[in-house]
Amino acid sequence: MSHAITRLPDEQLAPMIARYAAAVRERRRHSLIAAAVVAVCIVLAGWMGEVRPSVLIAHSGRLTDYFSAIVPTLRWDSLGADLAEWYWNLDGWLKLLLDTLLIAYLGTLLGGIGAFLLCFLASANLVRNPFIRLSARRFLEFCRTVPELVFALLFVVAFGLGAMPGVLALAIHTMGSLGKLFAEVVENIDMKPVEGATAAGASWPQTVRFAVVPQVASNFASYGLLRFEINVREASIMGFVGAGGIGQDLVEAIRKFYYSDVSAILLLIIATVMIIDLVTEQVRHRLLGLEGRR
Repeated sequence: MSHAITRLPDEQLAPMIARYAAAVRERRRHSLIAAAVVAVCIVLAGWMGEVRPSVLIAHSGRLTDYFSAIVPTLRWDSLGADLAEWYWNLDGWLKLLLDTLLIAYLGTLLGGIGAFLLCFLASANLVRNPFIRLSARRFLEFCRTVPELVFALLFVVAFGLGAMPGVLALAIHTMGSLGKLFAEVVENIDMKPVEGATAAGASWPQTVRFAVVPQVASNFASYGLLRFEINVREASIMGFVGAGGIGQDLVEAIRKFYYSDVSAILLLIIATVMIIDLVTEQVRHRLLGLEGRR
């Protein structure tokens, strides 16, 4: 069966085409203005930051020279001996790497507990008192605004060198970051179970326990695992300020120009982070998949 194509009269079609063309020109003009603003901002940022492309190009070879220097010489006929010489301190580095993982784990655990306790107080749909809600939000903002290395330096001064300053620094920053993410998850829950629990006479803690937590548990676990991935990388550089972990040996090797040690430690860190990322990614996908099938 053939269908006839209806064509509007020219006197009706012409104004519509004109309006469409005007809308396209307006959108194009807005895009050009936005691009010009971004370009101006980039130029101003480069000028204020004293970014000099000529210097960057002139000295870019130093970076490649450094990476060439840290790559060890491996010969096929003596590969075993060369690898043994390259990883001469493998046992010690693995122990420090384990310390780094434990620092990240404890920092994530303590920070996650704090974020879990505070996120409900920072949620607008659960707390109507603006003083409590805003106080919780400002505290979480403070925790995530100050960099981990700054907290680590303060705790190193207070408690001395070791793993504890790194754990505390990661815990505080993790609490601020996860607290914001957790609060956003809570604010997007279905409020019908909350209203039902409140109508049944449940207290506020009971409402949170039985009406809110079951809805957000899988997302909380997913964000917690994601934060653990980030904290493993952050814990690797905590040793730069004496806060424990393998970063302390890494910065010492960099300062003393132990080139082969630098590459050996970097490869250990990269391999560990890759393995953790792959494992936690699979776990997070399973958690989100279970949430989607509910």
